[in-house]
Amino acid sequence: MMFFLPWSRAFPRCAAHWDRIRRVERRGRRSLLRHSYLLGAVGIMTWALTPYAFNLPPSLEALLPPSPQMLDRHGVVLDEFPRADFFRHHPVSLEEVPRSLLEATLVAEDKRFFRHDGMDYLATGRAARDLVLERRVISGASTITQQLIKISSLPARRNVFTKLRETFTARHLEYKWTKEEIITAYFNRLDYGNHRQGCREAAHFYLGKPLADLSLAESALLAGLPQSPSLHNPLRNPASALKRRNWILGRLESELDYDAEQIAAAKAEPLLLRSFPPHPSAPHLASQLRRSEGNRPTINTTIDGSLQREVNEIVRHELARLKKSNAQHAAVVVLDNASGEVLALVGSGDFADPRGGQINGALTPRSAGSTLKPFTYLLAFERAGLSPGSIIADIPTPYRTEEGLDLPTNYDHKHYGPVTIRYALANSLNVSTMRTLNKVGGPAPLKQLLLQAGLTSLNKPAAEYGLGLTIGNAEVSLLELTNAFATLARLGQFRPTIQLRGGPSPSRNDLHPPISSAATAYLIADILSDDAARTPAFGHRSALQLPFRAAVKTGTSSDFRDNWCLGFTRDLTVGVWVGNFDNTPMRGVSGVSGAGPIFHRTMLALHKNREAKWLPRPAGVTEITIDTRTGHCFPTSLADRQPFAARELCLSQRMPDPVRETDYDHERRALIDQRFREWFASADNNRRDDLALAGDRPLDFTPQIISPMSTATYLLDPELPSGGQFLKLLSNLPVGARWTSSTLRINGDTAQLTPGRHEITLTDLESGTVISQRITVENL
Repeated sequence: MMFFLPWSRAFPRCAAHWDRIRRVERRGRRSLLRHSYLLGAVGIMTWALTPYAFNLPPSLEALLPPSPQMLDRHGVVLDEFPRADFFRHHPVSLEEVPRSLLEATLVAEDKRFFRHDGMDYLATGRAARDLVLERRVISGASTITQQLIKISSLPARRNVFTKLRETFTARHLEYKWTKEEIITAYFNRLDYGNHRQGCREAAHFYLGKPLADLSLAESALLAGLPQSPSLHNPLRNPASALKRRNWILGRLESELDYDAEQIAAAKAEPLLLRSFPPHPSAPHLASQLRRSEGNRPTINTTIDGSLQREVNEIVRHELARLKKSNAQHAAVVVLDNASGEVLALVGSGDFADPRGGQINGALTPRSAGSTLKPFTYLLAFERAGLSPGSIIADIPTPYRTEEGLDLPTNYDHKHYGPVTIRYALANSLNVSTMRTLNKVGGPAPLKQLLLQAGLTSLNKPAAEYGLGLTIGNAEVSLLELTNAFATLARLGQFRPTIQLRGGPSPSRNDLHPPISSAATAYLIADILSDDAARTPAFGHRSALQLPFRAAVKTGTSSDFRDNWCLGFTRDLTVGVWVGNFDNTPMRGVSGVSGAGPIFHRTMLALHKNREAKWLPRPAGVTEITIDTRTGHCFPTSLADRQPFAARELCLSQRMPDPVRETDYDHERRALIDQRFREWFASADNNRRDDLALAGDRPLDFTPQIISPMSTATYLLDPELPSGGQFLKLLSNLPVGARWTSSTLRINGDTAQLTPGRHEITLTDLESGTVISQRITVENL
């Protein structure tokens, strides 16, 4: 009988050996398991903690700046400026984002956003599988959090290392921010194309509406743009935008169980984009303030937005009317007199005009035309003791200038003889205004007065302007000229214009001294508001006549290159310029026919809902009755019985002389002195029944040599007729002038020139006064 011993007993030493092996194996397995757990724990901790090694982009922590806005005086947006990076943006909170836009964005970009930790593992696995099988990128796996990191970071090369950095940084952000904070930042930083950042700005730009008013189709449209803003740009590629929109709508139906009928209706909705206005309502002011105030998030202007839009429409309509007269541009300024605030400013009429529409006509100096004449008479009232009823001479008068002799004429090439200042200013006579300026000291005091009134463009010496300064040979800007007229409305008190609200109020030290007394400024305003006085030149139904009292002055530069119309009531001043920025002349357009209608309609718009008030009459102004032929004052008892009597204003301390019997001849015609001799005999005189020529001169008459000029050197040119050797001698003497010279031959009032230094003498035969002028004559 056979039997077997146990293996361990048969081979005791081998059994012990194998027991030791099994014990070692068990310990090894336990050790491996422990190491596996440890490595797993380390791996998990590394995966969990590694994101902290990646810093969040600094720009993500910073507050995203909104686009600067320009607001009108009521807080309404006039314009928005792009930031320094050329994007426009306005922040939005998550509560303001409609549910339809939120869900459309999620199904388009990251449907598991609220369930992952910054990395969508399913989407990543799918993308990896597609890459291996297709050997190209079929689908992306970037989550919203990763996209937020990407658009908040500096541009970097797209490779696997950049992708890993974005992944870990996204997970870091998920640790730090809530999902709500992440999605809010995402909606604010997304690029929706056309330099529009954020969903609020996108809704405003493309659809012209707030987020709350978006339809389901419009939400899907916006949600589709960030993937490829250029490809899906609805302005340039509407078909691509609609295809992307409808794909997102289909995703809403399949992923979020949207009602099929609702989705079908949304897909059928046409693409209705915002109707873009050509330009904002105040583009020239916006361009100006963008340069000077562009760093401010909000620019509060003094502009009245509704008035600005209305004036824009007036200008567009009137420029269309003037197009046939080659008037292409216009500018308008409206000022509040009390504060100096600019209520409206139109720079050209059409900012998009390629012929200079971006030029700001309110700031561009242009020839002033006759608009400076009121300041000449203001100077005369202040310095020469004259008043609106004073008689001045409108007669042919040559003047010496730096270029030679000048013989100014009136607009209609006629002369009007003795006229009141009221008539001369109201009808914008050139000759009498230049004579008045010459009487009160010439261009120097007028230039100083205009500088006090804020006309800073007068930067030439006064002598270069000459007496022509009063009739428009200087260039001024519409804004400054309008404010100069507002200074008259403020009865002489200058105040700088203001375009921004919220600045410091002017202190007493900031106040400027008045440019004149209140009384003399009122006298000028009274003349400019006199419809009857300007009727001879402008007619009964001109654009200058309004249904309320207003001061008005027009101006037209030479060759019809510029025309102006400015005026004011107590509270408001309006200035209008019409012309061409390329300096081409208009065809027969004057201030009353070009700028006048714009002024008229703007004034009516201003006073549509407010009472038009006139200036209060200041102390020191007296109402009298004068004879308009002599300027002398009638006694009250005789005033009503005189055919040429007219009510007039004057300064209480400077009453005109009373009428005298010596003012008239036996036919009761008013006597005028010898200054008017040439005019009286001319065809311009149609007043022979009212006026008669006296034999005497005015008491303050002083003989003057007009030609030759003391500053000139006369050249004998053999190519000129007679070699240029004959010089016409001129003086201001109406009669009784005798010319002599010890070195030149003189025949009557003509001198025959020869080379050398000469002295020419004028003798006034009536008074015996003798004056001389030295000249130099050279061969050319």
